[in-house]
Amino acid sequence: MSETPSADRPPLPDHLSVDPKSPHYAAAVLEHEIGIRFNGKERADVEEYCLSEGWIKVPAGRALDRRGQPLMIKLKGKVEAFYR
Repeated sequence: MSETPSADRPPLPDHLSVDPKSPHYAAAVLEHEIGIRFNGKERADVEEYCLSEGWIKVPAGRALDRRGQPLMIKLKGKVEAFYR
């Protein structure tokens, strides 16, 4: 179900993060709406993913770290990224 990128959309990277401080942040990719399917179910709360290693990072409830950022947990499984 992966869509082929059109001329105005860059190819989806293997590893992507929505945090601008991350080395895996790609502003050009995040300008478009991206969907993540994890173990067959679409997820809307994914902060970071890696297709080749098969994991996503999602917030762990309302817990915050000492800098006020949400605590993340890594879930392993089948990850699919696509443009909506």
